[in-house]
Amino acid sequence: MTLSSSFGNNPDLDSWLQFHRDGRITVSTGKVELGQKLTTALTVIVAEELDVDPGRITVLTADTDNSPNEGYTAGSNSLESSGIALRQASAKARRALMEKASEHLEEPVENLSVTDGEIGGATTNKNVTYWDLIGDKHFKITVTDDVLPKSPDQYHLIGNPVPAVGLEALVTGTMTYVHDMEFTDMAHARVIRPPNYHAQIQDLNDTEVRAMPGVIEVILDGSFLSVVCEREEQAIWAASKLARITVWDESKELNSKDIFVQLKNNPRQSLPVVEGVAKESPVQPFRPPENSSKTLSATYQRPYHMHGSIGPSAAIALYDAQVLKVWTHSQGIFPLRLALADVLGLAEDKIHLVHVPGAGCYGHNGADDVALDAALAARAVPGRPIMLKWERADEHAWEPFGSAMQIELQASLDDTGRVIYWNHETFSDTHMSRPSAHRENSRLLAAWHLQSPRPAPPVKPTPGFHTGIHRNADPIYDFADRRVVKHLVHDLPLRVSALRSLGAYANVFAIESFMDELAHFRDMDPLEFRLAHLSDNRARAVLEAATSKANSGFSSADDGHGRGLAVARYKNSKCYVAVVIDLIVDDYGAIQLLRAVIAADAGQIVDPDGLRNQLEGGLIQSASWTLKEQVKFDDKGIVSRDWESYP
Repeated sequence: MTLSSSFGNNPDLDSWLQFHRDGRITVSTGKVELGQKLTTALTVIVAEELDVDPGRITVLTADTDNSPNEGYTAGSNSLESSGIALRQASAKARRALMEKASEHLEEPVENLSVTDGEIGGATTNKNVTYWDLIGDKHFKITVTDDVLPKSPDQYHLIGNPVPAVGLEALVTGTMTYVHDMEFTDMAHARVIRPPNYHAQIQDLNDTEVRAMPGVIEVILDGSFLSVVCEREEQAIWAASKLARITVWDESKELNSKDIFVQLKNNPRQSLPVVEGVAKESPVQPFRPPENSSKTLSATYQRPYHMHGSIGPSAAIALYDAQVLKVWTHSQGIFPLRLALADVLGLAEDKIHLVHVPGAGCYGHNGADDVALDAALAARAVPGRPIMLKWERADEHAWEPFGSAMQIELQASLDDTGRVIYWNHETFSDTHMSRPSAHRENSRLLAAWHLQSPRPAPPVKPTPGFHTGIHRNADPIYDFADRRVVKHLVHDLPLRVSALRSLGAYANVFAIESFMDELAHFRDMDPLEFRLAHLSDNRARAVLEAATSKANSGFSSADDGHGRGLAVARYKNSKCYVAVVIDLIVDDYGAIQLLRAVIAADAGQIVDPDGLRNQLEGGLIQSASWTLKEQVKFDDKGIVSRDWESYP
C-alpha cells in the first residue's frame, strides 16, 4: 500500500512507537495539539491497530530532538498524514510482534490473537505480551509499503465515542500551558513594539529604567526593544516605562484608504485557476457566451480578520553553552527552528524546540514571533530561562491577520435558467506567510526591527491545489464552462498570513450567496436550484440531510425570519458540509441567529465527538467573522487593540 508522506524523512519504526516494560506505549508525532482533539484521534488509531486499551497510550508533544519532522499542523491534514503514518507504523509493529510471539509460543501467526496487548494461541494456553517481547527495546526496522493495517470491518474503537485525552485536566484547571510553566531562576521579559509597522526608534535614554527594581537587562537592537526582569510584574512596569519614554519616528504612515479600493487598484499578479490549480499562463478575458439569455453579477467582500486567541502568545527560551532551547506553542516547530537559525546565526542542531500547548488558533498567529522575541532576550541573559509573554494589545496589533478579500462573480444563464458560464475572480493578499528558512529574509516579526534587519521575503503566488487565495474558488457545481482567476494583490497595508480555511471562507460565502441570488432571479427554491447543478451524490446527500433536518419541528412566525443554506467540500477534496441557518432581522437591521443545522460527510470518522466539535466550532467562528469581526486601522496603526474594539 502507499505509505504516508510522513515517512519520507522518518522511516524508522522506532521514531513513531516505543513499548515499555510496564505496559505503556508512547507515541511520537510531529503534529501538535491545538485543541482540535488530534491527540485523542491518534490515540484511538494506535490503540485500534495494536488491540490495546487507549489508556496505555501517551502521545508525546512534538519536540525537534525526539519527534518525526511532519512540518506544520495545518490545512486539516493531520489525520491524513500523521494519522495514516501511525496506523501504518502500528500495523508494522503489530506484525513484527506477532512474528516474535509466533516463535515464542511455537504457533503460526494466523493462529494468534491479541487482547489488550496479550497474545495468545488457538491451540495452547500459553501467552506472551507486547511488553515481554519488546519492552524498553528497539524494533530497528523501517516501515515499508508491504504493511497491512486492519480493514474497517475489524474496527471496534474507531468511529465510536471515546473520552477526550486531557479533558479532565482542562476542566479542572490543572492543564499546563506554556504560559503556566515555571523553572528555577526563571526571569520574565516584555517587548516594547513600535506604534506601527513602519515606526523606528529615534531616541531612547533608558537610564531610569535600568535602575528600576528587578531590571536585569534592557535590550536595544535597532528598533527591537525588550526588557528582562526578575519578576513578571517588574517586567510589565519596566516595559510600560520604556513605552512612555521612547521617541519614535512615525513619519511613514499606513495606507488607510478603503481596503477594497486598494485590492482593486494596487499592483497584482493574476493567474487562471483550472481544476483547483493556479496556472502560470495568461488570464483569458471574461466573455459571456453568446447564447446566454441573462448574465448576473455580484461582489462580496471580507475585511481583515484576526485570530483573537483568548490568551496572548508566549514562549520560554534558555540560551546556555551556545545552545538555545525554546518552549513554544508554534504549529510548526521544525520550520520555526530553521527560521530561528537564520535570524540568530546558530546551527540548526544548536536549537531545540519543544511544543507546549498555548491558547490555540487555526492558522498562524503570534506563537512563532514570540519564540524569536524570547530567544533574543535569552541570548542577552544567558544561563537563565526567560518567559516572554505578549500583552493583549500586542496580540491584536501585531499578529498576522487573515487577508481582506474581494470576490467578483458573474453567471450566465440559458433560456431554461441553467448556469452555462461561471466567472469567479478573487482579489487578496497572500494567506501563506508562516516562517521557515529564508536566508537573508525572515517572516518573524522581530527580525524586521533589528539593527541588521531581515525583511519579509517577496510574496509570490502559490500555484498548488486549492492553496491560499484560490482555496475553494473553483465551485463544486456542474457548470458547463467556467473561468476562475486569483489575483495576488501587492503593497497592501497590514501583515497577513494563514487564518482558518485561508481563502475558502470568503470564496464559499461568495459562491453560495450568489447561488441564492441566481435562484431568486429564477424564482426557484434555493435547494432545488443547487441540486439542478449538482451531480456529486455526496454533496447532494448532505444538502438534503441538512434541509430535511431543518424542516423538522421548526417554524417561525416572525416577519423578519429568514433561512439560508450552503454546501461545500473543503479544498474540493475533503469533508462535505451543508449548513442551514435560521435567523431574524429586525426593523433596525440587527441580526439574531436562531439555529444552525449542519450535515457532514467526512468519510471514515475516527472520533465522532472530535468531528462534531470541529463542525460546531467552525460554524461559531464563521458566524462571528460574518456578523461581528473586523480589524480596524488608520494611518497611525491598528486601532482595534482590545476586546471592546475587536469583539
